[in-house]
Amino acid sequence: MVLLVTDTSGKHGSVGLGSTADDAGTGDIQLIASVPLAGGTFSAQLVPQISGLLGKHGLSKDDLDAFVVVSGPGSFTGLRVGLAAIKALAEILQKPIVPVSRLEVVAISAGAEGNVLALLDAGRAEMYAGEYEVSGHAARARNEQLLPRSDFPSLARGWVVSTPDSSLADLARQAGLRVVLVTVGAEAIAKVGYRKLRAGETVAPEQLEANYIRRSDAEIFSKPAARS
Repeated sequence: MVLLVTDTSGKHGSVGLGSTADDAGTGDIQLIASVPLAGGTFSAQLVPQISGLLGKHGLSKDDLDAFVVVSGPGSFTGLRVGLAAIKALAEILQKPIVPVSRLEVVAISAGAEGNVLALLDAGRAEMYAGEYEVSGHAARARNEQLLPRSDFPSLARGWVVSTPDSSLADLARQAGLRVVLVTVGAEAIAKVGYRKLRAGETVAPEQLEANYIRRSDAEIFSKPAARS
């Protein structure tokens, strides 16, 4: 079984290929290879990088069995580009899509049990915060939200804080919280996606939606409709 893994949610992204030891997909997923995507040019890079990665490993798009895609939270433009490409490929190939929250990957990557607060930098002195109950390699989401950075020390009391952002990690340490600084790459995303695939947590192309959490500027600053 071969999985295509894509992440265009952040300033930088990645494309990866994962494979199991057997066609039935009963073994553990292993990352074959991944390539980085430079931020700001996802639309120009994504499809060529997918094609190049497949060709380099003697594969074609017809060898793909499923798609694992980070559905958010993150960049509006990046997510739209990434999800549109995966929707098109999945529609053509009639293969399942596994949407994965980046916050869930951050929570599981901490390697901690129990209550884990996953944090991602959202810019504008804000952060994406995901409250998860982690057991082994699975996580159950309690809540995902956008918060001012100043709010999180009180929110995180009694939780393990997991984040790939060093500034948020420093903020947590200064507040006396237990923090794990993690790296979230294609391999971590592939492992979470593969577990979801085996659990049947897939969507069809028309069901794939971005998990922005933050409203767009157009929604925030739009004028209310005039009453007649």
